Order: sequence, then C-alpha cells, then structure tokens
Amino acid sequence: MRVTGGSAVVELEGQLVEIIFQNESNGYMVGILEAKEEIATIVGCLPAIKEGEQLAVKGKWAVHPVYGRQLEVGEYRPIQPSTKEGILNYLSSGVIKGVGKKMAERIVDLFGMDSLEVIQYAPERLREVEGIGRAKAETITETFRDQKELREIILFLSEYHITPNYAVKIHKKYGDKTIATIQENPYRLADEIVGIGFKRADAIARNMGVHPHSKYRIHSGIKYMLNTFQGEGHTYAPGVKLIQRAEELLRVEEGQVEGAIQELALNQEIQLERIDDEIIVYSMPYYYAESNVCKKLISLAQVELDPIEMDIDEELQKIEQAEEMTLAKQQKEAIKEAIENGISVITGGPGTGKTTTINSLIKVFEKLELKMLLAAPTGRASKRMTEATGKESKTIHRLLELGFGDDREGMLFQRNEDNPLDCHVIIIDEVSMVDIILMNSLMKSIARGTRVVLVGDVDQLPSVGAGNVLRDIIDSKVVKTIRLTEIFRQAQESMIVVNAHRINQGLYPQLNEKQKDFYFMKRNAKEDVLATVVELVRDRLPKHYQFDALRDIQVLTPMKKGETGTLNLNKELQAALNPPNVSKAEKDLKEKIFREGDKVMQIKNNYTLKWRCLDPMAEEQKGEGVFNGDIGYVQSIDTEAEELVILFDDQKQVNYSFTQLDELELAYSVTIHKSQGSEFPVVVIPITWGPPMLLTRNLLYTAVTRARSLVVLVGVESYLKKMVDNNKIIERYSGLGRRLGKYFEMQIKDETKI
Repeated sequence: MRVTGGSAVVELEGQLVEIIFQNESNGYMVGILEAKEEIATIVGCLPAIKEGEQLAVKGKWAVHPVYGRQLEVGEYRPIQPSTKEGILNYLSSGVIKGVGKKMAERIVDLFGMDSLEVIQYAPERLREVEGIGRAKAETITETFRDQKELREIILFLSEYHITPNYAVKIHKKYGDKTIATIQENPYRLADEIVGIGFKRADAIARNMGVHPHSKYRIHSGIKYMLNTFQGEGHTYAPGVKLIQRAEELLRVEEGQVEGAIQELALNQEIQLERIDDEIIVYSMPYYYAESNVCKKLISLAQVELDPIEMDIDEELQKIEQAEEMTLAKQQKEAIKEAIENGISVITGGPGTGKTTTINSLIKVFEKLELKMLLAAPTGRASKRMTEATGKESKTIHRLLELGFGDDREGMLFQRNEDNPLDCHVIIIDEVSMVDIILMNSLMKSIARGTRVVLVGDVDQLPSVGAGNVLRDIIDSKVVKTIRLTEIFRQAQESMIVVNAHRINQGLYPQLNEKQKDFYFMKRNAKEDVLATVVELVRDRLPKHYQFDALRDIQVLTPMKKGETGTLNLNKELQAALNPPNVSKAEKDLKEKIFREGDKVMQIKNNYTLKWRCLDPMAEEQKGEGVFNGDIGYVQSIDTEAEELVILFDDQKQVNYSFTQLDELELAYSVTIHKSQGSEFPVVVIPITWGPPMLLTRNLLYTAVTRARSLVVLVGVESYLKKMVDNNKIIERYSGLGRRLGKYFEMQIKDETKI
C-alpha cells in the first residue's frame, strides 16, 4: 500500500548509480539516482536505461510503508554526458556491449569530449584504440545506436502522450523507420498497434498538423466506426448508418466518406454486399468468418453418414431401465436426430432435460464405440459440463489447441482444416455464447463426416462478441433442430425453473412462496435497494443459509453506471466484504482499488497470460490464456515488483503486472451480460429504473437462470413487470441467417422441380 507524500511535481537531474529491479518486458524499474540535491530512489516505467546514465526525471514523491520515500517517475529523458568524467562514467557503466572500465578509459583518453560522436558517426576510428578490432567496433556502435534510437523514439512519442511502454511496442513493430512511418501516416498506429485506437492516433495527427480531410484519416475513421459496430455485436454495418456515424466522427462531407468506402473496398480492406436495395459493409475478418461458417454448416448438414447398426429404441429403453428414469418423446427425438445427422441442434430452457438428453446420447455413442469430444465456450461452462456428464470437457480454445503468431499478438489454433480434430462426435454446450469468429475457428477444425451436436438455450442473451450464431442457425432451418419444451416434475418443484419459463413466456413470476427458492423484496428508493443488497450479501444470506458471501453469492445487474450499477455496487460491496486493513496490500488505480482478498473478473481474452495450476491432480499443470468472464481472487499484491497475483476458480494462478490491470474488474457485482455461461448458488438482482434497452425480458431470463439454489430480487415491482413486458430484442446485424436461408430456399425450389 502506498501513502502519497505530496502532489507537487518534482524535477531531478543526476546519474543512475544503481538499478535495484528491472522488468525487461514492461520497462518497470526501481533505481537509485544520485542528483545534486539528494540521492533518491526512483520507480516507474523507464525502458532502455542502464546504470551509469545521466537522467532528468519528473515525478511525485510517495512514501512506501516498507521502503520509504520514493519518486514515482511520470516523465524522463536521458542527458548526454557533458564532461570528460561524465562520458567516462557512462561508458564504464556497462551500458554499451563490449566496453568495460579499462576499455572506456582508453577510448576517453584518445578521443576525450568527442568519444560519443566518434562511436556514433565515425566507428571506423574506434580501431585506433588498443584492443578494438573491426567486429568489436561494429558491436559497440550498433549497441550505442540502437539505444539512442529507442530513446529518441520514446522522447518523440512522449510529446504525443504515448507512454514508454507503448513506445517499446511501436519500436518493435517499425524499428528504425518508426518516426518516419508515424510522420507519414500516424493512423497506422490505430490499425496496427493493439491498444492505440483511432482517437489517440487522431490526436497525434492533429498535433502533427495532418489535414482533417486527409485520406489516411478518413480511411482510419471508417474502419474505427466499423469496429464500433462489431463491438456492439454486429457482424456488418448498414452502409447508410456507417456513413452517418463516420460523418459525425470525422466532420467531413458525405461524398468523401462514400468515396473512401469505395476505395477501401477496391483495396480489399472491407467487403461490400447488397441486401435488396441496401449496401452493407463488412470488415474482412467478419466477412470471411460468416461466409466460411455458412459453407461448413451446409457441408455438415448434407453429409451422408454410414448407417448405424443398432436398434436405437431398444438401446434407449436399456438406458432408461439402468438409470431408473423415463425419457420424454422430445428427448428421444433429439437423440435420434443427433445420431442420424451430420449436425444437429438441441435447445431448451432450464428443467427441460438437456443434460439428461446429452448423457443418454453419450451412452449411445459409447456403445457404438465412437470417439467423442466435449467442449463449451468458457472455463466455467466447461467445468459445469464436466460435472453434469462425468466426462472431460474442455474450453473451445483449449480443444482447438490455442497458439500464437510470430508477434504473439494474434491468436491462432493448431487445429484447423489441415489438422482437424481426431474424433467421431463433437458436442458443444452453451452455444448461445459462441460468436462468429470463434464459430469459424471451430468449424474449420471439424472434418466432414464428424457428427456435431450443438446445445444451448436460444432464449438467452446472444454472445458478447459479434454475431447471433445459435439463433441464426435455428431460424435458417438448414440444420436439424429439436426444441425441448417439457418441464420435468422434479424441476417443477423449483420456482427458479418455473419463473424462468413464466418470464420467457411473458408471464409475471410467482413471488415469495414459502419454503421456496425465489424471493422478491420490495424497496422503492435506490439507496434502500443498494443498502438491502449489501445487507443480504454480507449478513442475511450467509447467516440464514450458510452461504459463503464471496464464493457462493453473485450480484447481477443490467448496467454499469448508476447507484445500482456494477461500478457503485462493487465499491460498496468491497467496503462491506473486504474493507481496508493494514495487513492487506492494495493498488489504487483512482477509479478503483484492488485489495488482497478481492473478488475479480478478467474482462477481455488474453491469450498470452501464463498460468500454473495449484491442483496437483489437474491434467495440465501450466499453460497460457485467461478469458473474458473468468472469476478469481486476489492472493497477493507486490508494489515493489508492480505485480498482482490472482487465483482463479479452477485453481489457476496468474501473475499480472500493474500495466495489465485494465484487464481486471472487481466482481462482487457483474453485469448480466458478463454472467453468461456461469452458474452460481445464489443470485441477487437489483430491480430499479434503467434504460429500456437494458430492462428487457431476455436479460431478466438470463439473470434468473444463472442461479442454482436461490434467487433474490430487490427493488420496484413495477420495473420487474416492465422487464417481463419488454420483449424487444435489440437487432443484431448478422448475415449468417440470411446466407443459410438463401441456401434453404434454393433447396426447396430444387425439390419442387423434381
């Protein structure tokens, strides 16, 4: 924990006499600066700096409870040594490869104040120094120039408020052409450097004097707006809406935007298509993904499978007798269709027997000695599938054997059309969560002739990523689909199941039946709703039901902002469940504080984060990849090493540098969207005013179906009823259903001709 010692900016100049700690990957350093005024401990991001260098630093003093007074550096610049002694100290420090103390003395004795100029501009003269040959002279000069080049780039980019951390990334991408590349077209940063968006690149361009009607700017702005459509869940943008948004963003004429869209299409940077009289616009990855998924689904649906030599009805009867249960007609139909078709969909709400159907199907496939693979989109969903079936289930990413390209920025899968999955049957659960990009990767990995069974609740919220995959597949009628609708007797005893179906049908839930698992607590004022939610989680539910406040109870809410949004709820619940304590280290990020013991969630896919598993019985003991929606707990925070350690639910331990903390959020409360694919013993949901686009039936349905044992709603009953009444599903622009539908129509026409 840091205690701020003053907000005034301090400037110091001196020699870096010692490096105590240095992280090469992110540039973080702890060192001792010997300045005229005092000897200071400095901390911060100072890449490409070596002991012995002269530095000018700007920062603010902070007092660490263990290590004392430190200067937290916000800006810095290397200073060229201006005395013979300074040059000797610099060269003696080991900053230049191949130059030690004695060699430094010989160089300075010969060239004096011109030593650094000789190294940079006349390296051949270094051979005049005893002990330096051609190869060594080249090494000395190359090292010196590389360091100087990176420093110059860091200084150049710092004028545009780009941190040294990003400067190192940019330098890795463009090398010695960095400054020239950015000066020619700063918008390349938005297109090619992860983490630098259009708005930052636009600010850099504006400072450089790039004309607001520059072709580079308009092209980059259009691609940025296309990305915002994808961020909203769309695989394409209607041309008219894209032009309108781009005009507003760029403040240029409509004709300029239209011309730029045509030029981008000619350059094959975007794809244009026509629907009736409307032009739609795809970015290339989404166009290819949607087209490929459509072709593969049709291929799988058309495949002719070898006939099964088994009496399926007789086998299902044996399973019923062994399990002492009776399969419903719809369940038997789903099993038969999964066996007889190359690809099939099984959909249904809670309590309709999806798990029983899948378990029975697995037994049939085992009897047929067919090799099966099971998977789900997230770690939590995969774990639930394993628990429900008793068979190993993997995340789709792990199933496809995630790897990386040369730059380790983009993901790639080892399993693809050239190296398909080795199996006869693939069963994927929670398919409503699968977006079009992941679906494309999955489809590529499946060999023709493999049986594919897609399982999910189509009435859940669609995937966080772009696309509406499950609904598009079902609506197209290209893939054989069985919808399970019968609620089984044991499920009827749960008001969670009963009310989930009532909500889905547009009926109001039945509230507060005694000895049941679904409750509503009326509170009118938002502050009363907030106070009740905190009291329930901290005191009442743990005391009355013996639930663990942190691990068993999850607060779900439709929105981020407002008194009952995740931001404020997390702040209040953190204060109630994990208050400040002198024994607990913490990291203050201004907008949020992470503290040892906090419940947190990963909010973006990070394919390069390394983890190790603390469960000695786990199949994999170490690996890479932490994914959007993974929940864990802060084990420790080391402010010196600038590192935070998380233990995730599946016993995977991950070290985060402080520069990666934007990938984490507190998770005492999460949005309903983020809860997809998860299941919690208890769900608490505040019901208050919110934008109509958020207070919808399928949002409430999704939230309620996340609970296993207990649901508690807190708030205003009229808003609960408004959510049930509001069956508006926000339109997603997705072309998969249209592509599949066109094929289906053509097939019907062909059959009619016959």
